[in-house]
Amino acid sequence: MSLVTTAPSSPIKHTEKTEVLDGVENTTNTIFQFLCNARNGISACSPYPTLPVIMGAEYERALVNLKNRGVKVRQITEITKENARYCKEQVKNIDELRHLDGVKANFAVSETEYVATSTLREAQPVPEVIYSNVKDVVEQQQYLFETLWKKSTSAEEKIRQFEEGTTPEYFEVFTDRDREVVSQILLELAKSVREEALILLPNARAMVRVDRLGFIGYIIEASQKGATVKIICPLSDENLEILKKISEQAPAVTILNGDNCLYGVYIIDSKKFLRAELKDPEAEKFSEAIGFTVYSNSKVGVDSLRSVFELLWKERKLNEDLKIHDKMQQEFINIASHEIRTPTQAILGYSKLIQQHPERREEMIQAIVRNATRLQRLTNDILDVTRIETQSLKLNVERVNLNELISDIIEDLKNEIEKTNKDIRLVHERQDQNIEIDADKNRLTQVISNLLSNAIKFTKEGTIRVTEEVKDSMALVTVMDSGRGIDPEISPRLFSKFAAKSETGMGLGLFISKSIVEAHGGKIWAQNNTDYDGKKGATFTFSIPLSRLKEASP
Repeated sequence: MSLVTTAPSSPIKHTEKTEVLDGVENTTNTIFQFLCNARNGISACSPYPTLPVIMGAEYERALVNLKNRGVKVRQITEITKENARYCKEQVKNIDELRHLDGVKANFAVSETEYVATSTLREAQPVPEVIYSNVKDVVEQQQYLFETLWKKSTSAEEKIRQFEEGTTPEYFEVFTDRDREVVSQILLELAKSVREEALILLPNARAMVRVDRLGFIGYIIEASQKGATVKIICPLSDENLEILKKISEQAPAVTILNGDNCLYGVYIIDSKKFLRAELKDPEAEKFSEAIGFTVYSNSKVGVDSLRSVFELLWKERKLNEDLKIHDKMQQEFINIASHEIRTPTQAILGYSKLIQQHPERREEMIQAIVRNATRLQRLTNDILDVTRIETQSLKLNVERVNLNELISDIIEDLKNEIEKTNKDIRLVHERQDQNIEIDADKNRLTQVISNLLSNAIKFTKEGTIRVTEEVKDSMALVTVMDSGRGIDPEISPRLFSKFAAKSETGMGLGLFISKSIVEAHGGKIWAQNNTDYDGKKGATFTFSIPLSRLKEASP
């Protein structure tokens, strides 16, 4: 209720009473008299910052009169976007105006009297007034006002938020009886995701619960629209089907295996968060599982929980990476042991046979040299991988004629093709204009040789074509074969370590080639052909900058 006053009429007698007055004239006179009787201060609370229309013409004079008499006026109201400008004017006229969300009370209390309206509509006459000067009633309403006053916030801050378009901070606490409300808030959070969602689920069943609620569906939609979604959740058979659904419908969502914990956290767009206590881990419904819950857009709160989430994310990611590393290391040891053992055993075997069969000496020496060469190549690959992973692969840069380098490599490999008894043509479509680049000649030879050796290995017959060209200040080298193409299972990790389905080799060649190319500042990529020489085949291309390079590491 807002306040007015005119010149005092006959004062209300001091006999204690509480009464209900109706009729516009009675209610208006009662309010006027209440204002006139105030000596020190008036505290008012109203859903609207304005008076009923019947008193509107008297409002400014009432405030001036109260101010002239030294009566301090405090008022609580709900400041909205629609009334913010009016409230800004009222701040100048009363001692203090404050905001309280959803305020419904409509009363005023002075040091000795209390008035309230039983019903009130904005810009409508007051139909009914409750009046009391009973001491206990007045003190009770004074206490009620002070309680609301402590919960209210600065009018200036609220008005500024509307003027600047900022969102006011809120911090809401929910208990067991508000569980269904929290469920709705969680769904609204999922619907509101625009840029990022960070989700910590306390157990595997929690994912099942929020999926039944519809939360996962909205998160999938957000990811499909480009939002970043990270989820930490214990993974088990219980939520396996949901994980598959997320993987199929929103592959960009990242999920890490977590530990069971006592709370769930949902952070949306770095603006809002919901933190819910896990009260019943085995519950079927989300609303049945949660207990004490906090919902807020507090920047400090969001930043704090985000930091905690990121720490947990890094810790879980490190654990996952260590597991993968251990697995790859064991796989590397197993593959390397197998690959090295084969030529080693051959060398030892042929060395003994030379003594027993001197007549086959030449044949066996060739076999020893062939296996020793293979062993040396395997050893060099392992050393190269070590250099790459320790960032100690260095480039000895010099001026290289790319056309001539490719021609020399092809001539050397033609002998290798003849030994395979394959019907393969190795063709170099050499450019008329020489292409010169600054590169490590030996390392570049290693890359081209790897690509051509792979093409020869996986092509039974047909043509392998090598071309070079200049495009956008980059030298491009392309190797196109008519072999069996890139296996779909290998394709996603083609340039990773051990990416091979061949019975020979450790699958390191393309990983090493990629690292060498990137050390030069270039890129390497591959794709299957739609049709080449009547067959499918694959095409590998890499780029090297034409400009002079300094010695660099990957």
